[in-house]
Amino acid sequence: MLHYHTVPVTQFQQNCSLVWCDQTMEAAVIDPGGDLEQIGWEIERLGLTLKAIWLTHAHIDHAGGTGELAEKMQLPIIGPQEGDQFWIDGLPQQSQMFGFPPVQPFTPTRWLHDGDTVTIGQETLNVRHCPGHTPGHVVFHAPQIDRCFVGDVLFAGSIGRTDFPQGNHQQLIDSITQRLWPMGDQTVFIPGHGPESTFGRERKMNPYVGGT
Repeated sequence: MLHYHTVPVTQFQQNCSLVWCDQTMEAAVIDPGGDLEQIGWEIERLGLTLKAIWLTHAHIDHAGGTGELAEKMQLPIIGPQEGDQFWIDGLPQQSQMFGFPPVQPFTPTRWLHDGDTVTIGQETLNVRHCPGHTPGHVVFHAPQIDRCFVGDVLFAGSIGRTDFPQGNHQQLIDSITQRLWPMGDQTVFIPGHGPESTFGRERKMNPYVGGT
């Protein structure tokens, strides 16, 4: 079975998630934005073997620790989609702007595209490309446990910002309604910030996409 544990990191309280297969105890880390010591403690506490980094998108609070962690542990960097290359290129400027530690540059080992899959141990998750917050944003759907790791596409009661470079509000709404909603009302999503919710609840209650 697939398990996960969420670790809020950085001053932005970004929900970094550890996901692992309980048959192998092999794990991936989704969006290691920073606080790598804290992430390391959790990996050790849970008895996991970290095998990969998965990125939803390349904003500093989600990707800031990626280069350092990948080099330190010799991990592949999986995702996001190529549309976020300019955000990766701009991570040093982002780190200065928001007061983050210096960022180690990186190049993803594998870009992700809509319909791809990622595997950890004996567990497979589906990838959907959900642009709007950033052009290369992806989400990771685990239908076997009715969970989806959505980065900054959707939040409990809100949606991702689209006022950053190459953000697009209509694209974001389309990503939510056309790619997230079909996963089912029962699906619990883990957002990039704040508490979990379900797609069904947000379809009814979210003021930005409610009733869609």
